[in-house]
Amino acid sequence: MAEDLVDYDEGDDVVEEEKEDTSAAKAHYVGIHASGFKDFVLKPELLRAIVDCGFEHPSEVQHETIPQSLLGMDVICQAKSGMGKTAVFVLTTLQQLVGLEVPEAKVVVLAHTRELAFQIADEYTRFSKYMEDVRIGVFYGGVPIRENKAILTPEKHPHVIVGTPGRMLALISDGSLKLDGVKHFVLDECDRMLAELDMRRQVQGIFKATPHDKQVMMFSATLPKDVRPVCKIFMEDPMEIYVDDESKLTLHGLQQYYVKLEEKEKNRKLNALLDALEFNQVVIFVSKVRRAIELCRLLKECNFPATVVHGGMKQSRRIEVYKDFKNMKSRILVATDLFGRGIDIERVNIVINYDLPEISDQYLHRVGRAGRFGTKGLAVSFCATEEDERILADVQSRFEVDIPVLPDEMDVTSYMPTA
Repeated sequence: MAEDLVDYDEGDDVVEEEKEDTSAAKAHYVGIHASGFKDFVLKPELLRAIVDCGFEHPSEVQHETIPQSLLGMDVICQAKSGMGKTAVFVLTTLQQLVGLEVPEAKVVVLAHTRELAFQIADEYTRFSKYMEDVRIGVFYGGVPIRENKAILTPEKHPHVIVGTPGRMLALISDGSLKLDGVKHFVLDECDRMLAELDMRRQVQGIFKATPHDKQVMMFSATLPKDVRPVCKIFMEDPMEIYVDDESKLTLHGLQQYYVKLEEKEKNRKLNALLDALEFNQVVIFVSKVRRAIELCRLLKECNFPATVVHGGMKQSRRIEVYKDFKNMKSRILVATDLFGRGIDIERVNIVINYDLPEISDQYLHRVGRAGRFGTKGLAVSFCATEEDERILADVQSRFEVDIPVLPDEMDVTSYMPTA
């Protein structure tokens, strides 16, 4: 793998879309409480599903947010990646579902990418497995719209609809989807959707199609202060929950390092790392579609069974890659930033930034793929240019984290979860 990976100058990396609370939790990343999920007084069907998923104790964000959400309060929640934010709104909306005999949408969840929408719908399916009357639907672009319309019938109409803003608005605009019965409106990775004007307009269009009287919940790993007032426009006196100070990159259990090298040395170093490190699964992030495709090819030539996901792939293929990787059919994934936000793969314990991202926020989302929910993990970033050095310095300054040089030898127990 000594050959250089050509740095294509292209813009085809299409990523489809995507009052301070004085009681804010300042505790550690995972709060192991004496209480369990049963103390939230959830339906027996939900508790059975929680046990099946292997969850025992609520995380810090779940402990802080679920009780308030169950009361029907509007909620803004910012907490670092891997803390179980998805389970908060999945469990609380399923708990509050009533009137299932009426074939209409009760819950709307919006996500900025198709992959995230698919994952959220999958979580709803997992947690509702014993709630036989609950129907889940997921709507996003790349799928013929007639397939979405085919399930919007009295016999099949979903009670929970997860989707991307563009497709959801299209279904509302042509009269196929009516949201008159919606009681819960959720935005995941809300900063991404509300900070971009085009997507914000789509979200507003969907929001206006729902009743005034509903619960609104918004979640994100990063929630800049200038976006918070925009969130509140959609809410009434929301409960604001910020778990861990937002300026700190508190991904506890995640070891972070960098390697100073030249562009032409990246492939050889990556090869050496994959040989030397122990891992369950690893995600390698690159900056461009063509670089991702080429790097995957080079890895395969070196007998590393890699797979690749990027915005240039057909939607059906991207979902297939995601499902195969989640089910451990492959252990090495090369990805663009399409995969860097919100996607949760439990067994990933190493993230390698082959190319550093363009902004520090994206670094947080990328490395958050490893060490999910308090487990151990390792993040290694290749630093090859002056711009890379600037981004790395910005990450360390903004998130108050020290990222040292990768040592020649590492104790495997520092980043490899125990069985």
